[in-house]
Amino acid sequence: MARILVVEDEVRLASALARGLESRGWDVTVAHDGHTGYRLAKQADFDVLVLDVMLPGTSGLDVCRRLRAEDVWTPILVLTAMDAESFEADVLDSGADDYLRKPFSYQVLVARCGALLRRGPAAQAAEIRIDDLALHPAMRTVRRGDVPIELTRREFALLEYLMRNAGQVRSKEEILEHVWGSSSHHDPNVVEVYIGYLRRKVDQPFSTSTVRTLRGRGYLLEARRAS
Repeated sequence: MARILVVEDEVRLASALARGLESRGWDVTVAHDGHTGYRLAKQADFDVLVLDVMLPGTSGLDVCRRLRAEDVWTPILVLTAMDAESFEADVLDSGADDYLRKPFSYQVLVARCGALLRRGPAAQAAEIRIDDLALHPAMRTVRRGDVPIELTRREFALLEYLMRNAGQVRSKEEILEHVWGSSSHHDPNVVEVYIGYLRRKVDQPFSTSTVRTLRGRGYLLEARRAS
């Protein structure tokens, strides 16, 4: 049975979330402040954390950062009432895997939790290598040869997905589903934007061309080619 930790300071909402998740057969633990949520996430073996941003004690984003810094890679779904586009980057760069804007439906919450359960913790995966490009899911590091490459959370997730599917073309819709969590909430053109970000970090400084676009089909990562 999957174990889910819900950290939400609104007691009625936390109870409603717990009932909704338990109706799917999942075991749910609830906390109402950041300190308790952090302590439980460190001490217990949860499969998914559902974490509100605005929490007493310490914020949800600070909880994310602290857990990731201490090598806790349980998938995290952040709940937020903020809708600024810049806030998405803050959430993902804090270490969260996905987020939902309030108000949301229980069906969407359950679907997002289910997707994170299927993905599992990054720490279960070993280093992925394509020629001299190496990505370590647990350590959240990327390097080409001996040169480290700094990526944002979303860039890292995109590169990991492409490397796990090296040599295989993946459409924008497939990438949105696996990297952003739900294609219905994002403009497909965001994929093209992030592909550009990746090229500028993992290819261009090294005079290579491994992240490719196949017009009308999608994207793929292949073995190193001189550009």
